[in-house]
This record gives sequence, C-alpha cells and structure tokens, in this order.
Amino acid sequence: MDGKQVECLSIIIAVLILGIVIIVHEFGHFLLAKTNGIVVEEFSVGMGPRILSTQRGTTRYSLKLIPFGGSCMMKGEDGEDEGEGTFNSKSVWRRFSVIAAGPIFNFILAFFGAMIIIGIIGYDPPVVTQVKEGTPEEAAGLKEGDLITSFDGKKIYLARDLYSYLTLEGLEDKDITVTVKRDGKKETLTYHPTTEDRYMLGFSYNPDENQAQIQSVTIGGALADAGLQAGDYISAVDGNEVASGEALSQYFEDHPLLDQTVTLTYLRDGLDYDVEVTPQAVNYVEQGFSYNLGREKTSALGVIKYSVLEVRYWINSTLEGFKLLITGKLGMDSLSGPVGVVNVIGDAYQ
Repeated sequence: MDGKQVECLSIIIAVLILGIVIIVHEFGHFLLAKTNGIVVEEFSVGMGPRILSTQRGTTRYSLKLIPFGGSCMMKGEDGEDEGEGTFNSKSVWRRFSVIAAGPIFNFILAFFGAMIIIGIIGYDPPVVTQVKEGTPEEAAGLKEGDLITSFDGKKIYLARDLYSYLTLEGLEDKDITVTVKRDGKKETLTYHPTTEDRYMLGFSYNPDENQAQIQSVTIGGALADAGLQAGDYISAVDGNEVASGEALSQYFEDHPLLDQTVTLTYLRDGLDYDVEVTPQAVNYVEQGFSYNLGREKTSALGVIKYSVLEVRYWINSTLEGFKLLITGKLGMDSLSGPVGVVNVIGDAYQ
C-alpha cells in the first residue's frame, strides 16, 4: 500500500470515527428527550438531503446523503414555544439531563473503546525497569520491579500518567517523594535528583531500540520549536548516520552538545527531512531510572478497571492541556480543529 493509499484510508477511518462519536452524542440527546416526554421531530444519521426516511409516531428517522455525523431535532428547542411536548415546556433539570446526555454518552463510548483497546493489547503498568548505579534514586532504595503509585504528589495508575507528568511538568531541582508497591507492600522514598548545567535539544528516546525514535519532545525545547514530533525517527546528526537508539546515545557521548547549531536528519511518514537546531542551555535534572512504556494483558476484571483508568487519563490529559494553555506554557498553535483531529487519528492508524 503506497503513501497516498495509506493517507486516504487514514482520512476515511478518521471521518468514520468522528461520525460515530457524533451519532452516539446525538443518540444520547434522543434517548433522554424521549424519556422526558419531549417530541423528537427527526433523528438522522448523516447530513445533507435525505436518502431514506420513515415516520414512527411523532419522529421521522432519516438516513442522509453525506455519511458523517447526525442530528436530533427536538420540538421547540430553537424557539420560545412552551406547548405540550416541547423542549422549553420541561423543567430545568429535565432540560439539563437532555443536554448532558450527549457528552455522557460520549464518555460511555470512550469506556467501551478503552475496553476494546485494553482487551486486545493490555494496559501499561508504571513499573521501574532500570535504576542507574550511583544515582540518588538508587541510594534512596528505588529498585527494578517497583510499581510506582505516586510521584511528586501525583497519583500514578498508568505509565502514561508518569510520562505525561514528566513531559509536561518536568523534573525540578528539589526533593522528590515516590511511593512504590513492592512485594505487596507500599514504601515511600525521598531523594534529591542530580542536576547539572548542559546544552540540550529537548527530547527523549530509548537507547535500546533498533531505531532512534523520538518518544517525547519537551514543550518549549529546541526540537519542539523546530517542529519535530514524538514518533519521528532521527537517522543522522551533522551528516553522521545513527542506525539505532544506542548509536545516537553513543554519538552524543562522543560529541557533547554545545551552543552550536546541529543538523538533524529525521524520518516522518517515509520521507527524510533536514532541520537545523540550536541546543538550549538548561539546568538539567537527571532522571536516574527508567520505567515501562509497553503494555501487558490483564484479566477480565482488570480490563474493566483499567478501562476506567484509561478514560480518567484521557480526561486528565485534556484538563491539563487547558491548564497549560491558560498559564501560557502551551501556545494557541497547540490547539487543533477538525483537520488536526483527523490528522491525529490518521497518525494513530498508521
């Protein structure tokens, strides 16, 4: 399958997913309107002119030409009509329940979507996979196999909870408290991470991977400003090929970054790009441990539990994003409209 076919299929999948989200949203309004005695004049799947329709009682059910989204048209919802069966004739709480039903049904859809994902590929437990020798983390007693349940005051349920915190908030030059579960018992550890002044590009990668894939980019960092994204592959630095994460790590060890511009070659969607990046001087706080970012299967009850936590993670990530926008840590260019949403869904598919 060539690049254009993949792109077309990505767009089709994205449009279908958005359409399902909208239909479920409108069905929530429809169900609660019927429950509260509000006349639904038309419930439609799709947009544009009708292809098929049928009348059942007071409601017309329609299939429309454009296979995207849908609508729930309630009697009196756009005017001041308070006659029998109209939206405005109902109490405030009944109207509120009808309005709230749409987003609530989307949360229910998200939960079932999470169940499918976790049932197939599992969840990501926040387990420590390595502790560097001679670090404050090792001295504090952090060990490989520890399950992190709290980090710097933040509850951790999934590895992505920790990943998001470290990516968005970053480590600081202060005492950090970590709570871990070990052999069925909880232990609380406190340490002060190692810090040093150094030049950095602002990204993370796994040095053990066969390819040097970017796992995250630091907000406001050199790579983020240059337009690189998580998922890109670095293939060369200043013309020197790096075939793996280990090779990239070795290159930076042999050629420490300074305040001089470096040229990165990176791979995205099968195409190579070159970009010039100037490292930034930062007070680097070293993370002296690695943690799992892979997924593992769980039991049937575990699927339900971690599906709830998955939805929680999505909600918290959204709220945290709004917080960063309000505080100015994220720019307005971080927001995406429908096209951006389609692109994200397409990238996830690929």
